[in-house]
Amino acid sequence: MYRLLENVNSPEDIKGLSIDELKALCAEIRSYMIECCATNPGHLGSSLGAVELIVGLHYIYDTPKDKLVFDVGHQAYAHKILTGRREAFRENRKRGGISGFTKRSESIFDAFGAGHSSTSISAALGLAEASKMLGTGEKVVAVIGDGALSGGLAFEGLNNAGISKTDLLVIINDNNISIDKNIGAIHEHLLRLTTDPTYNRIKKHVWDRIGEGRFRKMVQKFIVSTKSSIVISSGGALFESLGFRYFGPIDGNDIAQVTETLSRLKDIKGPRILHTITTKGKGFAPAEEEQTIWHSPGMFDPVTGKRIKPAGHHESRYQDVFGEVLLELARADRRIVGITPAMATGCGMDLLAREMPERFFDVGIAEEHAVTFAAGLAAGGMKPFCNIYSSFSQRAYDQIIHDVALQRLPVVLCLDRSGLVGEDGATHHGAFDIAAYRSIPNAVIAAPRNEIELKQMMYTASTSTEGPFIIRYPRGYGEGVTWRNCEFTGLQVGKSEKMLDGTDVAVIAAGPSANRAFEAALRYRSETGTSPAVYNIRYIKPADTDMLEEACRNFHTIITVEDGVTAGGMYGEVSEYCAGKENGPGILGLGIPDRFIDQGTQEQEREECGIDTESIYAKITEAMKKTHKKD
Repeated sequence: MYRLLENVNSPEDIKGLSIDELKALCAEIRSYMIECCATNPGHLGSSLGAVELIVGLHYIYDTPKDKLVFDVGHQAYAHKILTGRREAFRENRKRGGISGFTKRSESIFDAFGAGHSSTSISAALGLAEASKMLGTGEKVVAVIGDGALSGGLAFEGLNNAGISKTDLLVIINDNNISIDKNIGAIHEHLLRLTTDPTYNRIKKHVWDRIGEGRFRKMVQKFIVSTKSSIVISSGGALFESLGFRYFGPIDGNDIAQVTETLSRLKDIKGPRILHTITTKGKGFAPAEEEQTIWHSPGMFDPVTGKRIKPAGHHESRYQDVFGEVLLELARADRRIVGITPAMATGCGMDLLAREMPERFFDVGIAEEHAVTFAAGLAAGGMKPFCNIYSSFSQRAYDQIIHDVALQRLPVVLCLDRSGLVGEDGATHHGAFDIAAYRSIPNAVIAAPRNEIELKQMMYTASTSTEGPFIIRYPRGYGEGVTWRNCEFTGLQVGKSEKMLDGTDVAVIAAGPSANRAFEAALRYRSETGTSPAVYNIRYIKPADTDMLEEACRNFHTIITVEDGVTAGGMYGEVSEYCAGKENGPGILGLGIPDRFIDQGTQEQEREECGIDTESIYAKITEAMKKTHKKD
């Protein structure tokens, strides 16, 4: 089945292949990717579309001496398979397996790590400048998707690279979609390059009238050259004005055209751009037809393409709650609008987009712009809900402080994928939001423990007159509580919930960790007859000082539990409050330790960090025993 692929253990093994063999190799790589991802889910669609580009790059360039820098990493599966990780790819994104993204510590062929978008041009320019200064002579190529090109950092890189005169090739992998459909002026510009009316008139009146044969091939070559000349003289002017020589567009799924073009461009000096047109999901019909779903489809039948739903999950995901509640709130208040940086489907905002498109804004992969745009809307009298994945919100830190908090603008920031996210690993864990945003004046930080609390916190945020109002919630399924028919009720800002009364030890937990703490405490009570108290903090900022005062006064030990870093997180908050108390309690912090957590299932990651139910139970037992010894 993999006659060629099974003999490829490094890029050197493909150097002697003919074009026909390279074409066959590309087909085998696609089949292998589909086979592996069917049972071990990953980011399939982007990588299927980039196979010929990656095979061509390794065929023409001398990697790992020459450096390939991938943007995001979703498109790099073929790169991993070709660079000695073919068998390891079967354990892609699993605990102890290889990362789903490029990672410097994993392979010498991974020139730069990539998890978040729009970094490739800046990183590649740095590598190219280093090569020039050290005289190593290596070539550097950045591969960036058209979706990632909408990020501001990509343009900062282009602006700097264009005037640098450094030898750098930037390949725009243009598949007309990132995760959801691409939106914005740059997308429209790239689209114009491939839909020029002159080119399409030629195609319409000539191409379809020509039969198979030699003459058709001659006309095809003429049309391709005409298309390129049209683009370079008009659409390519944007990149030319930035100081790049522009080439293309070419068919990025035609290995012959890819290798021929790369061979010609390899030794051209200075900054240059190659615009390639590819098909996301190429070679697998279901992935080509439903590109958004097949960006990361989960498990599926590799023959039929039928997606397999995980067993035992009938409850709602937090993103479903967010999407439905936002739409319900928007129906009741015409000032409510939704903003997303290219994650409409992933966060649930596609519901608002379908029913109220005029109140939905997808700003592309541009978190900084999303937050300041939301601030402007709020200043103008609107009530913006800006949904950003927690780890991506890090890129908008200054905007949250300067443009929202400083001006007390009522922007609701919903941080999806907070805490440990699972198989995407260290680049995507929402580990730092509590520690980062807790220090910002005027901010509210809410952490719902289930679907109902998320609904009520969104309602509470919609009535707020100041901001930022931050709501953080995890990736995946909720607790299975019935939430759709419950009436909207405000949850008083700065007030916690006592879930369980007890003695000696108090557990203060944030978000869904409160549920695991409650389960652990109930187990301890059933086994010993005594119980620690359990508090669901609800609002990390402002903290419930009445609750903290009660905990300091009545308990020997306080255990904090959070799915964020303990350094500067809720553990830091409780410790700071209790530090000035005479004969105050001891504080034990459970959360993400001071290191990056590798990929695995969310359950495995919680166990590693000691915030699963079993670990919390063990910490309660230890604390209770120590307390009784003191007595």
